[in-house]
Amino acid sequence: GVDVITASSKVSFAPRVAPFAEEHKITFAFHNHSSSAADEVVSPESFAAVMKAGSRIAINLDIGHFTAANHDAVAFLDANHARIVSLHVKDRKRDQGEHTPWGEGDVPIAAVLRRLRDRKWDIPVQLEYEYRGQNATTEVAKCLAYCKTILNG
Repeated sequence: GVDVITASSKVSFAPRVAPFAEEHKITFAFHNHSSSAADEVVSPESFAAVMKAGSRIAINLDIGHFTAANHDAVAFLDANHARIVSLHVKDRKRDQGEHTPWGEGDVPIAAVLRRLRDRKWDIPVQLEYEYRGQNATTEVAKCLAYCKTILNG
C-alpha cells in the first residue's frame, strides 16, 4: 500500500533502485545532506543526476542541509516542485554551520512555507528539531508556533 519511500542514499544508488520503483509503482525520493563527499546527494546537480535514473525517482528536500551546503532552497523549490514529494524543515547556518533555533539561522523557512501556501503546492512538510534545546516537546511546539506565525502573520 506504500506509494512513496524517502531515504538517504548515494547518487550511485539511483540506477539500481529505479527499475524496482517503476515495477512496483512506488516513488523513491532521495533525501539530501550537506556533506560534499563524493556520491552524496547534496546539490541541484546531484538531485538532477538521481532523477535521470527514472520518472519514479523524486526529491525529499531538506532545506536546512541544502542551505548549509550554500544552495538556494527557494530557487530549487521553484524549479523542481513537481518532483519534490516532501520537505524537511530545520534552521541552520550556511557554510556547514550549526543547527539553530528556528529563526536564528540562514534557512529561508518563511519564504519556503509561504511559497508552498501561495502557489498551493501540495508538498508535505516535516518539522525537524535538531538544535540543542530544553525539552523536545517544548522545542517542537516552538517550531510549530514559528510556522503558524509565518503562515498566519
